[in-house]
Amino acid sequence: MLKFNAKKYSTTLKLILLKAIKDIYPNGDIIIDNSLNNGVYGEIENVLLTEEGIEKISNRMKEIIDKNYPIELVVGNNEELKAKSETIEREDVRKLLDNSGWTSIMEYSIDGYHDYVYEKPYKFTGDIGVFELTKYNEGFIIKYPLTEDLVLPPKIDTPKLAKIFSESGKWNQILGVDTLGSLNEKVLNKEIGELIQVNEALHHKDIAKIAEQISHNKGIKLVTIAGPSSSGKTTFSMRLCIHLKANGLKPLLVSLDNYYIGRANVPLDENGQKDFETMDALDIKLLNENLKELIDGKEVEIPRYNFITGEREAVGDLKKLADENGIIVIEGIHGLNEKLTQVIPRENKFKIYISCLTQLNIDKHNRISTSDVRKIRRLVRDSLSREEKGEGTLAMWASVRRGEERHIFPFQEEADALFNSNLVYELGVLKNYALRELIRIKPSSPYYEEAKRLMRFLYCFVDIKIDLIPDDSILKEFIGGSLFYKY
Repeated sequence: MLKFNAKKYSTTLKLILLKAIKDIYPNGDIIIDNSLNNGVYGEIENVLLTEEGIEKISNRMKEIIDKNYPIELVVGNNEELKAKSETIEREDVRKLLDNSGWTSIMEYSIDGYHDYVYEKPYKFTGDIGVFELTKYNEGFIIKYPLTEDLVLPPKIDTPKLAKIFSESGKWNQILGVDTLGSLNEKVLNKEIGELIQVNEALHHKDIAKIAEQISHNKGIKLVTIAGPSSSGKTTFSMRLCIHLKANGLKPLLVSLDNYYIGRANVPLDENGQKDFETMDALDIKLLNENLKELIDGKEVEIPRYNFITGEREAVGDLKKLADENGIIVIEGIHGLNEKLTQVIPRENKFKIYISCLTQLNIDKHNRISTSDVRKIRRLVRDSLSREEKGEGTLAMWASVRRGEERHIFPFQEEADALFNSNLVYELGVLKNYALRELIRIKPSSPYYEEAKRLMRFLYCFVDIKIDLIPDDSILKEFIGGSLFYKY
């Protein structure tokens, strides 16, 4: 029996899916877009996809699996593919080859169908079997097992998240960039400066829209901001406060970090490690008392958490809402969970979910993982602001992801507004910062293969100069020089 490998499984399944779609809709232009609903969302341009069409594709996939076709490597040498790029029909692949110095692209075939991948598949179509294909909105969602028990992830529906992904796709149309090759082309043609300005303007436009939503509801006294690691919550919170002020409100920014119960008291997780991600690590009772008193117009002493001593301290930090236009803004991973601010009525709260949701693809059939982008953001910020080595960031990433799955993602659809903090150009900036850390990880490390994978990916991007990036950009939170995030 083959050893289960999630990347090989998903690559193999994707090749089978793409062949099945081309067999049934030869004129359809397939786009694999993003992760959604515990699966991957895609569309077939020029095709009005129906439930009947989905069934045809699914049945064809099962036929391809049953016939156990060999999955044959056609070209595994990047230079050979680059040399023949002019003969490649797909413009997205040509642009990638022509505008990237080095990529790990490989060409494979199944029964006459050819396509390009960046991870090796299994050797035969019959090496996989479990999948689920369903219709969703204008396209489809393909699900596959993530663990060796071959059980499909549970069914969920996240329409608000789907809407944000759709809007982000429209941003890419405005920017004229949808694949890595087209981004690199902008850099090489010296058009990246304007793209950066427009991308940043789109961020400002969305933040302004959220601030207006809040200001138009006079009953809102508390704004909570939550999102997974490296979403840019700190910069977003401060930029939102500026926009709230522009709407006549007087925000008071409160950090949830200051309500940690103290390092010695933090509960342990199932592995016996301190679980700073759980809500039980916060003094919920004191937080709610302080929030209620602030909303009632009282002056409150806000505690301060000392990350060096691991203790909460009283430092005489007295806060009070300015007047009837005062509003509290707090950011932290539990901001969407109603238990966090249970004494404040729901009608007096406005919840915001922020995440880095990339819509930039490597090419039309190969997406960029949103988790990878956040991982690279975190790796860069940890190395610059906390002197944490890249290996350390990779070592704790699984724990971070578990915390997100437990404490953030289950509540994202409860948000009143969602904000996508991704910048289409950011990996061209983060690239060299990340490579400095990844290249130091030795072959003896358990994270060496992951470091190699990320390096192969980052080498695809053409460098973008940091002096083109405005100081209020969310990206500056990770590379330094931010107006809002100092280190």
